[in-house]
Amino acid sequence: MKVVFVVGAGPAGLYAAQKIARAGHEVVIFNRDIKPGGLAEYGIYPTKEKMKGGLRKQFAKILALPQVSYFGHLPVGEGYALHLNELREFNPAALVFSVGAQGTKELGLPGEHSKGVYSAKDFVFFYNQLPPFSSQDFSTGKRVAIVGMGNVAIDIAHWLLVDDPHHSAEEVTIVARRGPFEAKFDEKEFDYVAAHLDRRAFDEELRRVKEKVTAVGQDITKLSETTFPILAKPAVDAKKPVLKFRFMCSAKEIIPGPSGRIEKLVVTENILVPKGETTAAKATDQTTTLDFDTMIFAIGDAADPKVGLPFSKDSYITNPDVATNEYAAYEVFDPAAGKVVPGTFVVGWARKASEGLVGVARFDAEKGAGHVLEYLERVSEPKTATPAEIARRIERTGRQLVDKAGIDLLGRVEAAEAQKRGLPSFKFADDEKMLAAIAQERTAPVSADD
Repeated sequence: MKVVFVVGAGPAGLYAAQKIARAGHEVVIFNRDIKPGGLAEYGIYPTKEKMKGGLRKQFAKILALPQVSYFGHLPVGEGYALHLNELREFNPAALVFSVGAQGTKELGLPGEHSKGVYSAKDFVFFYNQLPPFSSQDFSTGKRVAIVGMGNVAIDIAHWLLVDDPHHSAEEVTIVARRGPFEAKFDEKEFDYVAAHLDRRAFDEELRRVKEKVTAVGQDITKLSETTFPILAKPAVDAKKPVLKFRFMCSAKEIIPGPSGRIEKLVVTENILVPKGETTAAKATDQTTTLDFDTMIFAIGDAADPKVGLPFSKDSYITNPDVATNEYAAYEVFDPAAGKVVPGTFVVGWARKASEGLVGVARFDAEKGAGHVLEYLERVSEPKTATPAEIARRIERTGRQLVDKAGIDLLGRVEAAEAQKRGLPSFKFADDEKMLAAIAQERTAPVSADD
């Protein structure tokens, strides 16, 4: 039996841990957050309780495996609680990184650091109550631009239009590089916000882009049969706040007002050009200035370079030898040394950011874990620090770790709190409150019913 470290406890990390543990090896999971689950816990829309509940049960079964240990509240990387080199000093047989795409893509635009400009990932973490995002300023104004036209953009619109307790937005506008036929959101996700669609404004927008759409052979009258089935229904007055669309334009410049908050967004007008069976956006020399006081950009994600793995552009570097090695894409590669980093692997979004949801993450993790198992067959068993030894060394630094027992205790406290408040579920939005709840539950007297 060998010991494998898995860094990150989202779906990819947990499913990889499960496969490795069931093969007879020991797994130690290190997680940045106190709670496991990653995007399954903090990325899925808050009201999708059935989906989240089902995943929580699956993850609890994985953590319950006797070969699996868990250390939450322990980010790994440069400037974090545990440096990668320190992690290696514990001498695992293999390291699997499933840390997701925790970096932020830069827009590269003038004014992008203005107040009121947020990445979609951070904003989703905020309303899903992930510390420390849950306590940071993600205030929104009356006119919100969401740059992007996929499910994440629609989720954010859903929050702003329906569930935001502050109800600050009056208009939410989806700003898209391409046209209405290139919308990437699912119909069932759009249904949550369909009643807020300003049909009069939408019809005007379709008239504005009709000529450009027709130029690439798209028939605007067929839109109800493809990406916007709502157009086949009779138009009714939109619920407030309203949802609008601005097609075929790309953000060019963010102009802040006197307070430093975004006041205007300059966009480049695009045309469509054929690209295989689809289209691509091509910029023109025409620009338009739009009034917005909030901008949320959903343009994909990037890995976090501070983890310490070899990094290029938006992702960790993997073995380029994919032609002869089917697992090469999972092996971390050091271009300075010109070779694979021994026993070091990436799975899930850490390998390919923004690629699929939980099902895809599971498939990718289990495939990568298969390669880890093959690797373990070829190497000797090192003397790896035990979980108890690791815990003692980390706790000497003053860091409070959360183990599997702590997660169970936290779950009990949050379930009791949900019942008391009459909610389907409840979770603390602050690390200190979670740690305090665990500590209190550890010392609580055991009742006769327990």
